[in-house]
Amino acid sequence: MVWQDVVIAIANVLFGYSLVYQVYRGFKEKKGFLTLQASVLTTIGLYALAFSFFTLNLFFSAIVATFNGTMWLLLFVQRLMYEQA
Repeated sequence: MVWQDVVIAIANVLFGYSLVYQVYRGFKEKKGFLTLQASVLTTIGLYALAFSFFTLNLFFSAIVATFNGTMWLLLFVQRLMYEQA
């Protein structure tokens, strides 16, 4: 594992940590807090980054980016399910 993988993964873990509460809060309060555009574009971007990390053999970063992309996907689904906050 190269040092870049560790740095990228740690940064993404911190981003993911902040997302977990946001997703939990959305399901608990039954509200979609984010705009559709923000959640769709961020989801697509994170999945593209995860694929890029995987092709560069940065496997830990790819896994964490996939997790973050999935959290944003859940925020998108919340927005569709619950409409606006």
